[in-house]
Amino acid sequence: MLLITGATGNVGRPLVQLLINEGVKVRAVSRAAAAIPGVEVVQGDPSRPAGLEAAFDGVTGLFLHPRAVGDAAFDLVAMARRRGVRRIVALAASNVDDDLAAQPSRFRGDRNAEAEAAAVASGLAWTSLRPGAFAINALLAWGAQIRAGDVVRYPYADFTEALVHERDLAAVAARALLTDDLLGRRPVLTGPASATHAELVATIGDVLDRPLRFAVVPPAAATEAMVRNGFPARFGSALMSRYAAAQPAVVTGEVPAILGRPALPFAEWVREHATAFQKESR
Repeated sequence: MLLITGATGNVGRPLVQLLINEGVKVRAVSRAAAAIPGVEVVQGDPSRPAGLEAAFDGVTGLFLHPRAVGDAAFDLVAMARRRGVRRIVALAASNVDDDLAAQPSRFRGDRNAEAEAAAVASGLAWTSLRPGAFAINALLAWGAQIRAGDVVRYPYADFTEALVHERDLAAVAARALLTDDLLGRRPVLTGPASATHAELVATIGDVLDRPLRFAVVPPAAATEAMVRNGFPARFGSALMSRYAAAQPAVVTGEVPAILGRPALPFAEWVREHATAFQKESR
């Protein structure tokens, strides 16, 4: 039995499906206790693990999602060890060693550093996955503008990303949970190629068969737009600082090396999510 936190998220959903396809028994901790086909769901909040001891009955492996567990990573891992769990797979990030204030996702609730540290310090078999930027970030950053029209207004047109498909992350997580191939490792997981923001928008346009245009705006304007759309101001500021540093995107070969197949390209991700970019009807 494997216990999955963040089972309804962008990585958790495909991970759960992969495990079910392998015939693995899966249990998920869910705040809403919503039904997940093929999964035993336990109602509870993994960021407040008191009272979740029974969720670990018969569990041998735990997937530790940094947003789902929040600041409780160490407490949850300690509980897992007491209850006989033998393996921890943490989802962290490629920038996990950076200053905490320079990690944008931290301001949206991700506790990547804590998740990795808890796994490593657990005394159990562990793996910490360090993905780069998720492909879904393109939808979060530009989806509303593309649904509204054909112009994407965003700063830093030449900033590069090696966006990784969430299905690849799920496949690597499944390998880490089901085999010993990645024990004690912190693989940095990226997409197969780097591309500038402008090139990524152009790829979306090519897939959608629409003439999308990238229009550069000041970073402050982009941050203000993010805040209007519900993102924390500190997230926007940290993200703009990351862009301003202009470090070239690193492309690793970890995904193909681990999975024995090429990493999924960004265009494939766009095809799978094309409806999320469709123009809004007037």
